[in-house]
Amino acid sequence: MQTPPATGEVVFQAFDAVTFSIAYLIGAIFLLAEADPRLAIPMIIWAGLYGTLVLWTVRLVGPASTASSDARSALTGRVVDSYTNIHSVKMFSQDDQELNYGVEAIEKARTTFQYEMRLYTLMDIGLVMLNGLLVVSVVGWGIYLWTVGSASVGVVAAAAALTTRMNGMSGWIIWALTTVFRQLGVIREGMETISAPIELVDAPDAGSLQIERGHISVSNLTHRYGRDFGGLENVSLDIKPGQSVGLVGASGAGKSTLIKLLLRFYDVEVGSIQFDGQDISQVTQDSLRAQIGVVQQDSSLLHRSVRENIFYGRPDASEEDMIEAAKKAEAHDFIVTLQDPEGRVGYDAQVGERGVKLSGGQRQRVALARVILKDAPILVLDEATSALDSAVEAEILETLYKLMAGKTVIAIAHRLSTIARMDRIVVLEEGHIVEEGTHASLLAAEGAYAGFWKHQSGGFLAMENT
Repeated sequence: MQTPPATGEVVFQAFDAVTFSIAYLIGAIFLLAEADPRLAIPMIIWAGLYGTLVLWTVRLVGPASTASSDARSALTGRVVDSYTNIHSVKMFSQDDQELNYGVEAIEKARTTFQYEMRLYTLMDIGLVMLNGLLVVSVVGWGIYLWTVGSASVGVVAAAAALTTRMNGMSGWIIWALTTVFRQLGVIREGMETISAPIELVDAPDAGSLQIERGHISVSNLTHRYGRDFGGLENVSLDIKPGQSVGLVGASGAGKSTLIKLLLRFYDVEVGSIQFDGQDISQVTQDSLRAQIGVVQQDSSLLHRSVRENIFYGRPDASEEDMIEAAKKAEAHDFIVTLQDPEGRVGYDAQVGERGVKLSGGQRQRVALARVILKDAPILVLDEATSALDSAVEAEILETLYKLMAGKTVIAIAHRLSTIARMDRIVVLEEGHIVEEGTHASLLAAEGAYAGFWKHQSGGFLAMENT
């Protein structure tokens, strides 16, 4: 965002200051030489010294300005970090440490800014001395030549006018040049970001994904994020149309990796993923994700109204459809009671950044309403009810099971009771599929899944999510 205005500033200053100043300097030297060649000599010497001052300023001010900007950014980052984690600061009684942490950044910002300002002060001192030298040398030399009869009054007047004008312009010019080089630094940093290649792109001839049945085929899939370990290793999985599949496994087993690859957040390294026989690498990303409804464990919302957040699932839906989706997600009753600080109520109430003004359960239910409204043929649930209490979870699970009818469903869950009714359960371990079957058959097999089930405590798997 800073690059376009910086570019405009550079172009403006280049034409307004740099070009004009060069033309004026050359013109002044030429006019003085025409009037009396001896008067052009001090002007040429001054121009050389002035150029040296400009080069010195530009060479030092650029890095100093960058250092000062970085220090201010670091200070802002530390303040934001402390306030974002204010609960942790209070819980661990680290007020003094955070203050010291902030003071260090403030002192660093102060010293870097002080150094930058001292460079400008030295520049001003040097400029005043040079300008004084210019006036004394040119005008004084002209007066001397007039007194000895070697120059006319007109020559002296012309020399005085040109040097006075150059004296006034020199400060503006050096500041303009400094601005140009500071803005060039901004442009350089911005272009490093803007010119970075986008690696995940649609194929040149990519078409739109057409879902008719919802058949998902994962063939010999290997993905390690470019490393020699982790991720998925030679995974093959066939999910029939309308089938619901639960993914189970310890942290790092590869469940979330598989979901990310299905959504094409990453390109598959080895193997393929097909939806209804169409390789997802050969269709547009937008058309792929338009066919998948996702409810994540961390259901962040947009900093907008509840209505806008739910409509995000399907912007062309009617108001009645939106409210019906909220009711199905058990969200309507609490939404109508909402009121934000600006007095907006119900579906017009703002939810704050990432939905911070709502509780975790409320955010989850609004996110569920958004997916219900989207009504995509493929449904992905990533710990979709993790933020809900048992009573609300039971109600929403019934809604989700109704929503699953006729859809192909993939669900990640550590609360195994939420996937016990799935058609199939797939157990991942260190990137491999080690078991799959129904809940009953896996329990009877007394393998990894049965071990997870035995270690349940209140319906939770005693391991973190991937």
